[in-house]
Amino acid sequence: MKLVSYNIQYGFGGDGRYDLSRAARIVDGADIVALQEVERHWQRSNFDDQPELLSRLLPDYHWVYGPAFDMDASERRDGRLINRRRQFGTMVLSKLPIVWSRLHALPMRRTLRPLNTRNAALECMIRTPAGPVRVFSLHLAHIAAEERLEQIDYLLAEHRRAPSDGGPWSGADDEPSRNWTSGEAEPENPLAAIWMGDFNMEPGSAEYRRIVGSTPYHRGAAYLDGFVDAASVASEPAADFHTHEKIIDGRLAKRRLDHCFVGGVFAGRVRSVGPDIGEVASDHFPVRIDIDLETPFGLGGR
Repeated sequence: MKLVSYNIQYGFGGDGRYDLSRAARIVDGADIVALQEVERHWQRSNFDDQPELLSRLLPDYHWVYGPAFDMDASERRDGRLINRRRQFGTMVLSKLPIVWSRLHALPMRRTLRPLNTRNAALECMIRTPAGPVRVFSLHLAHIAAEERLEQIDYLLAEHRRAPSDGGPWSGADDEPSRNWTSGEAEPENPLAAIWMGDFNMEPGSAEYRRIVGSTPYHRGAAYLDGFVDAASVASEPAADFHTHEKIIDGRLAKRRLDHCFVGGVFAGRVRSVGPDIGEVASDHFPVRIDIDLETPFGLGGR
């Protein structure tokens, strides 16, 4: 299956032009898409409802939007209240149904300067041919490693207790007349997971090592409840891999800030990972992942 992770910078390209359709064209055709920096009702983006616009541009996809923060943007027109929310967050689009989703508001440290904003991780459970998988679109803090480490620790703790927590509901329905379950079986909350997004960290950093661990004695080690960098286990590694370019201290810095981390059960399933270097629809480059989500899991995959 083809996956894409893309920070679309609310539709503004590296050329400074606002055009949401460019980002939609880039991700169209992938099986699962994780977007970051998607917004609703901001002045800078013509007060557009970007999740709604993207759903029209990509009509063959199921989708969920998760706002990291939510502010009043209502107004009165002709004496009538128009209720609107100014939102900024992440989005998942999938050609397969998204069985359930939930939004994780990540830990945040209040700053005096510079501006700091709330971050979130959108979790979506998708039943792939391989089995149920929890797919995340996330965006970590941009200021300090300490804040990102707190956010990663939160996500790892949530990840490891997912199977024992259960999904949206669990247990037998003792009030069938109220139809809590719509006649459906208890939805899965598997250990199998994929994290995609803008992590604002580079390989080898403290935050990166918090996710993948230090180099093990056995270089092929993959823990069942842990993650590996999809790029490091791809059977076809990318030669030049960076996802963001910026002039820093007078020099062009090429950094890999956008990543895909896959649960241990996927360590041998990643075929290729690479960026679309040169795309100007955002200030980041999209990351494409080709991974086997067709072969059914063994007993350890759930």
